[in-house]
Amino acid sequence: MIDKKDIIEKAHELSFEDIGFTTALPFESQKKILNEREEEYEWAIKMGLDLVAGTDPKNILPDAKTIIVLMEAYFRESFPSTMEGYFGRCYLDDDRMTKDRLANRIRLFRSFLRDNHITSKVPFNLPHRLAAARAGMGTFGKNCLFYSRKVARQGSWVLPIAIVVDHEFPPDPPTLEVGCPDWCKNACLVSCPTGALRGPRKIDPRRCISFLTYYGEGLTPLELREPMGLWVYGCDRCQNVCPRNQPWLAKELPVNEKVQTMVNDFKLTKLLNMDKDYFNIRIRPHMFYMSDKDIWRWKMNAARAMGNSLDHEYIPYLRHALEMNEDERVLGMIAWALGRIGGSTAGSTSTRLQ
Repeated sequence: MIDKKDIIEKAHELSFEDIGFTTALPFESQKKILNEREEEYEWAIKMGLDLVAGTDPKNILPDAKTIIVLMEAYFRESFPSTMEGYFGRCYLDDDRMTKDRLANRIRLFRSFLRDNHITSKVPFNLPHRLAAARAGMGTFGKNCLFYSRKVARQGSWVLPIAIVVDHEFPPDPPTLEVGCPDWCKNACLVSCPTGALRGPRKIDPRRCISFLTYYGEGLTPLELREPMGLWVYGCDRCQNVCPRNQPWLAKELPVNEKVQTMVNDFKLTKLLNMDKDYFNIRIRPHMFYMSDKDIWRWKMNAARAMGNSLDHEYIPYLRHALEMNEDERVLGMIAWALGRIGGSTAGSTSTRLQ
């Protein structure tokens, strides 16, 4: 049987930048939080995402004995400025649909385990960040994100991948604490424009810009449109202002060539006017939380971003979209965007549809 050292070597061979081990004991603290804040996480239940069940690894793998956590950096390369500020960095090079990069490396790691008679599961509902902290791989930020002790200059630009296995390995010492410096004046909490961050490690996901961009129901409330700014899908605001992330943000990074090729496809004007074929071929393979039934939300988000850009060049595109769309949610946001920019045709239409 392979030992812990063998698994660590394999993880590094597959270009994972850190690896940790923790027990398969239930995450009782997380279960308590979810039960206490049931209303805030009701949306997850509706989507079939049973977060409470995920707090017990034995619900995922009955013979669970250890959780192995692999650490992936999703911000290894720089992204085009026309993509950053509109799309969260963690989604810009996401292969969970194409399965051609990270997914392959996870598959090879699990094959290595299987070849050595270890059964594994990669759960979607286990608290991955909490598992990483319990495995001693870093600490939390007040913004609820996980900060690595080794990767991205100890920043939060990381994705912990929890793998539940049926073999017992010695656990690493946990680091279950907030690691923010005493001199930080709650930069992340203060900067959250929608008030989603209610205090250190306290978030109302329903007000988070990321949540609103891909799970928000109906026409975005008027009071949230301007605070959501230019974000179309995801948000990095609390990470961008965090002092702990500045060392990595200051680093000169090579250009991500894959994302560079996506720039033209993700222009706001194209998102506003796309059809289902365009969406399924060019957009959803990269950003998949919404199906083609939710193109209205993409268009609504694009229109809002145009409005908040205050760029008069968008006015003819918005006017054209106003004539071509039938969805009331999209029409309402287009009218709002025209009014925000100062388009001369917004007037009564804006008042009627908002």
